[in-house]
Amino acid sequence: MLPAPCPADEHLRQRALDDLQLVDTPAELYLDTLVRLTRELFEVETVLVSLIDHDRQWFKARIGLELAETPRDISFCGHAVAQRSPLVVEDARQDPRFADNPVVIGPPFIRFYAGQPLFHDDQPIGTLCMLHPQPRGLSQQERLRLRDLATLVEGYLQLRSMSRETHRLRQAVDREQRKALIDPLTQLWNRAALAQFFSRELSGATDAGLRLGLIYGDLDHFKQVNDRFGHAGGDQVLWESSRRMGAALRPNDLLVRLGGEEFVALVAVHDEHELGQIAERMRKAVGDTPMTVAQKSLPISISLGTALLMPGEGQADLLERADQALYRAKKEGRNRTVHAEPAT
Repeated sequence: MLPAPCPADEHLRQRALDDLQLVDTPAELYLDTLVRLTRELFEVETVLVSLIDHDRQWFKARIGLELAETPRDISFCGHAVAQRSPLVVEDARQDPRFADNPVVIGPPFIRFYAGQPLFHDDQPIGTLCMLHPQPRGLSQQERLRLRDLATLVEGYLQLRSMSRETHRLRQAVDREQRKALIDPLTQLWNRAALAQFFSRELSGATDAGLRLGLIYGDLDHFKQVNDRFGHAGGDQVLWESSRRMGAALRPNDLLVRLGGEEFVALVAVHDEHELGQIAERMRKAVGDTPMTVAQKSLPISISLGTALLMPGEGQADLLERADQALYRAKKEGRNRTVHAEPAT
C-alpha cells in the first residue's frame, strides 16, 4: 500500500480547510441530497463529500457508508488531493497503490473509486467521490458529470462560509469543541450541544421578537426494529430518520439526537400554532414513506411532544414539559403530536 502523500504546501491547504469551519459540523440537507442524487445517477454503492484533515479524512456528507471518518494514510481521497486532479481507480486490487489497502481487502471492499477534488482558495480540501465493490470505469461524459457535481459542492461550501449561521457557529464553539458535540452515527448535534447552544438559541429568538419552542420526538416501537434487523438495521433507521427530520426543519432550526431513538428540535416561532406545524412536518417526513431495511419495506413513525418556553423557565423545565407531552402522545396511540400546556 502506498500511503496518501502530503502536498508540499500542506500548511496552506490545511489553512484553507480550517477557514471554512466545516470539519466536525452537522449534516446539511443540500449536501445530503447531492450525494444521494449522485449515487442514483452513477449507480454506485457509496458517495461521499470527503474532507482531508490533518491525519484523517472526515465525511461531511455520506450515503452508503456508516463510518464518519478514516485515517488519512489509507484514504484514496488523499491521493486525489495530493495530485490536485481527478483520480479514477477502476479496480483497486490491480493498482499497486491500493491492492493491500485495509478498505480494499476488508470492508467496505472497495474496487472502484472516482474522486473529483474540491477547492477553496485555490487549495484542494477534499473530494466528491464514489466507491463501489465491483470494478468499473467512467466514460468521458461521466467524468464531466462528476466534475459538474463537484462544482455544485464547491459553490455551496463557498456560500455556506459566508452565511450568518456559520458566523454564529464560529462565535459559539471552536473546532476542538465541535468534535465533542457531534453524534457520530447521525451526524447531528448531541445532548451536550443542546446545553451548549440553548442560551444562543433563546437569545436569537428573543432578538427576532419570537418565542423559543422545543419539539421532543421518540421513534415508535424502535426496540422491535433492533430485534428484527439487529443494531445495523436500527442504525440505518436512526440515520434515515435524522435526514428526514432535518429536511422538514428550517435552516436555522437546531436538531439534536438526545440519545437512543430520542430527538429534540429547538425552533424560534411566533406561537403554538406555528410550533405545531413544524412538528407535524417532522412527523410526516418520518412516517409518510416506509423505509427500506435489509431490502424490506419498514413503516416507521414518531411521536412528538411540543412546548413553548415560559417566563422564568430554563432548559430543564422546557425539556420536562415537552417530555410529558411526548408521554401523552405515546399513551394516546403514538404517531401524533401533543402540545404541553404551561406549567401551573
